[in-house]
Amino acid sequence: MEKIRVKYLSDKIEKLCYIDGKSDWIDLRSAEDIEMKAGEFRLIPLGVAIALPKGYEAHIVPRSSTYKNFGIIQTNHMGVVDESYCGNGDQWFMPAYALRDTKIMAGDRICQFRIMEHQPALIFEECDDLGSPDRGGIGSTGKR
Repeated sequence: MEKIRVKYLSDKIEKLCYIDGKSDWIDLRSAEDIEMKAGEFRLIPLGVAIALPKGYEAHIVPRSSTYKNFGIIQTNHMGVVDESYCGNGDQWFMPAYALRDTKIMAGDRICQFRIMEHQPALIFEECDDLGSPDRGGIGSTGKR
């Protein structure tokens, strides 16, 4: 099991932990009270700096209830933090855009993350035939 070093930059948030039996994603919380007006952008501080192990990155996404509860969306849709962002002051943030006036309190769960190994090195080989039949559609639906 990997150990992850975490520096808490706020005493207004709970310590990081798994939600037993529900998910392997870990919730992140707003580190301060935030008020946003519709149409406003803000980097919401998450109150943690984390030293990821070499070869790992964190993927940060909104929780499924974030828009319903707070009317915000994450502007980069998925944030990626690599292991080089590991200093004492390298606080994690959620870039948020408000679609309605909202209040977020310190400690509110607004996004979540998981830690993933880096993608392995790949070689792209050009070819004239992929060797598989066309599915005749777009994505998994097969519909155009």
